Amino acid sequence: PLFPYFKDAPNAFKVLVGEFVNTDEGTGVVHIAPGFGEDDQKLCAEHGIEIVCPVDAAGRFTSEVSDFEGQNVLESNKNVIKNLKERGVLVKHETYVHNYPHCWRTDTPLIYRAISSWYVEVTKFRDRLGELNKQINWIPDHIRDGQFGKWLENARDWSISRNRFWGSPIPVWKSDNPDFPRIDVYGSLDELERDFGVRPQNLHRPYIDQLTRPNPDDPSGKSTMRRVEEVLDCWFESGSMPYAQVHYPFENKEWFENHFPADFIVEYVAQTRGWFYNLVVLAGALFDCPPFRNCMCHGVVLDENGQKLSKRLKNYPSPEEVFEKHGSDALRWYLVSSAILNGGDLQIDRDGKGIGEVVRTVLNPIWNAYYFFTLYANSDGIRAEYDTSSPELLDRYILSKTRELVEKTSALMDSYALAGACQAILQYVDALNNWYIRRSRDRFWKAEKDEDKRRAYNTLFVALINLTKVAAPLLPFLSEELFKELTGEESVHFANWPDGKDLPDDKDLVAQMDQVRNICSTTLALRESNGLRIRLPLQRLTVAGNGAQALAPYEHLIADEVNVKQVQFSEEIAAFATFQLVVNARELGPKLGSAMKDVLSATRSGEWQLQNDGSVEIAGQKLLAGEYKMALKPKEGEAAQALDSNDLVAVLDINLTQQLEEEGTARDLVRLVQQTRKEAGLHVADHIVLELNLPEELKEVIKKHERYLSEQTLSDKINFTLTAANSFKQSGSLAGKAVEIGVTRI
Repeated sequence: PLFPYFKDAPNAFKVLVGEFVNTDEGTGVVHIAPGFGEDDQKLCAEHGIEIVCPVDAAGRFTSEVSDFEGQNVLESNKNVIKNLKERGVLVKHETYVHNYPHCWRTDTPLIYRAISSWYVEVTKFRDRLGELNKQINWIPDHIRDGQFGKWLENARDWSISRNRFWGSPIPVWKSDNPDFPRIDVYGSLDELERDFGVRPQNLHRPYIDQLTRPNPDDPSGKSTMRRVEEVLDCWFESGSMPYAQVHYPFENKEWFENHFPADFIVEYVAQTRGWFYNLVVLAGALFDCPPFRNCMCHGVVLDENGQKLSKRLKNYPSPEEVFEKHGSDALRWYLVSSAILNGGDLQIDRDGKGIGEVVRTVLNPIWNAYYFFTLYANSDGIRAEYDTSSPELLDRYILSKTRELVEKTSALMDSYALAGACQAILQYVDALNNWYIRRSRDRFWKAEKDEDKRRAYNTLFVALINLTKVAAPLLPFLSEELFKELTGEESVHFANWPDGKDLPDDKDLVAQMDQVRNICSTTLALRESNGLRIRLPLQRLTVAGNGAQALAPYEHLIADEVNVKQVQFSEEIAAFATFQLVVNARELGPKLGSAMKDVLSATRSGEWQLQNDGSVEIAGQKLLAGEYKMALKPKEGEAAQALDSNDLVAVLDINLTQQLEEEGTARDLVRLVQQTRKEAGLHVADHIVLELNLPEELKEVIKKHERYLSEQTLSDKINFTLTAANSFKQSGSLAGKAVEIGVTRI
């Protein structure tokens, strides 16, 4: 060795092989210092080399290094080089630039130094920890056997002591004379009082360190029991939280036993190596059980560029401004409906546009449904009741759909799938607003306060009550406001969670009506792609496919929603579309190899056969379920589109007649009049005198549909001249012609 200080150390001063050494920096040859690096220490331990650490706590060489004793390690390089040069053993002197650890606060170089520490021997029971881990419901579930499970498999003994002043003092007293060794570990104030004759009032340093006593194992009486200097790692304290917070086992024994393990815990996914891990280790060691039953691991909120949020960069919207502009419900929904609560990351733009989108797509639609109900119920003077007995088709559908919502959200929330619960609520609100209320408008609008109208109000009331209850954990403030206004009760958060058992359970009706809605949305998409506005009636819609005839009872609903005169249902799909084979290239590629090219070619040419067992024969290969799918492809020349369910095709007759175009013009005028009513500030129930100034050719068209116009706009009288001085007037365009509209409240 170049220096003689440890020349007699057994097994030292030899060449070893270490996987952590590389040639990215330097020569690929390094010296090993077991007292100053974890990798070095492990390598030396494997080869029976003792750990030497001739550096004190201040970073200075000890007396073991006599030539440089008292010198700072980082400042002694010149003296070491000088020593080597004077002795003629320096071969070459060069300077290398390389990475080196620095203090993140002071930006000064750090020294890794081996010190004595107190450990929890995790390796002794880590297999049992793995068994206990299986009892925890992790969200997302891959954490259990993945990130956390792998961490447990490789768990090492845990150093729980820290060489600091601040912290919880380790309750261990040790003899100050190695000739008379003794260690006492204390678990309570009573034990301390028993041995030291005084009950400590302050368990922190320096007060607890003043507690000393003669060593009972020293007959000379000269050695003293003193507390060790170390304090506990703060993670040990965090891991002790479940019992430390209630002073168990000294107090609250019954409470603790009734509340441990905890039902739920949530934190950043990196806590699988921090808090979650420490909780599991200590609970396993002390109680042989997991510390919690359900653990949710969330991801990180990032800015729109994928960077972590930073106060310095201010790359995130101000929470106060978000609350002021959009409300806390919008932010809550934005977070819980995202992938972040399933361990993924979430990018948020600086302006908070995504949060504002929640207001538009979630909060406003729910509010609009409530507003529609209260507007018309108050206008009619009807007080709705919680009645689920309506026999009406649409009522039974939305009530059954409400039961489905309650059951689905309950199951999803029970499994902590909050994003799924949000999606279920969104789908329900779409069905409520864009189907039930839309298709029931005439029932609310009509003048007669008959049983049918009361059933509609009662049904919508039931739907809104259940919606506010299931949405309450996700939209607490909006749900609270609506529930209190609807019921007069103190709080939705005091109400029982619904179970849906008081609601109809007509799954067949829900399935069929949802298919009807799918048909309508597909048809409306066809209209849009062909430039045909919804107010323009068309002659015919054909729904073709297996099971199409079962939807015939809903013909009037479909016809009215998509504005066609006739809906035909056909089981003969071959007249309108063909099935096209679509292969799963990702699944089949590795399996078929070079044969994949022939399969794709045969797919395009239609050279394949569907077998009775559900497999497909193609290009000498057999495709199994999951390796392909059948996609409906409408025939060329048809205004047709397959449904998302891929079992039916919608075929729209887009040929126009003069009669259809004139009726479309009348419907366009209804929209203009309704818009004028709104601009005039009229109530939805106000009847009016309608005045129209139209070109002669349009006047003749509208007169053919005068009754329809009157019914739709609550016009008790229609004049085709503008004469009333006090009418509200507005100009517009109808069929490309300029028109004037006047409305006067009666």
